[in-house]
Amino acid sequence: MVDDHPGVREGLASMLAGYDDVDVVGAAGDGATAVALTATCMPDVVLMDLAMPVLDGLGATRLICSAMPGVRVVILTSFATDDRVREAVDAGAAGYLLKDAEPAELVASLRAAARGEAPFSPRAATALLPGAPTLSDRQRQVLSLVAGGLANKAIAAELGISERTVEAHITGVFTRIGVNDRRSATHWATEHGLCSESSSG
Repeated sequence: MVDDHPGVREGLASMLAGYDDVDVVGAAGDGATAVALTATCMPDVVLMDLAMPVLDGLGATRLICSAMPGVRVVILTSFATDDRVREAVDAGAAGYLLKDAEPAELVASLRAAARGEAPFSPRAATALLPGAPTLSDRQRQVLSLVAGGLANKAIAAELGISERTVEAHITGVFTRIGVNDRRSATHWATEHGLCSESSSG
């Protein structure tokens, strides 16, 4: 794991210690140290921060992926801008996660990366789409209400439609924005300014 804040490294190590199938084989506080440590330890996955001294996460990721293609680098950062995500992928990152991820989500993503999959947080994944997903007015209303914490029955009452229709809209929205649960959909709605949209119409 690579992060310039000792507290973050210690917290991650403590959290990961609770999983039998995850071993932390090294920790670094800057990108240059991370490259050297990776060459020595040859881990399956490197959790890489972006903003660091000496050599930032993008530079370290580029060097690791070029010299050690068998190592999977997963970005773990607070930044979710489209440019950052695309730069990380261009550098060779196999995944992109945000630091507000739940422990179980983080560990599942580590396992996925080790299997050769590409774990991306929903917010990061949208940056890789050819354009922002287009939602109909009704889909935007439904998503706004989902983000507001309303259950399907309440959404149906609010919009004057059946629960089955609400379920169909939610399925369509999840598919379009690339998420599979209400929590991730709420994150997406927040990022795209839909949480306060009017439900009228």
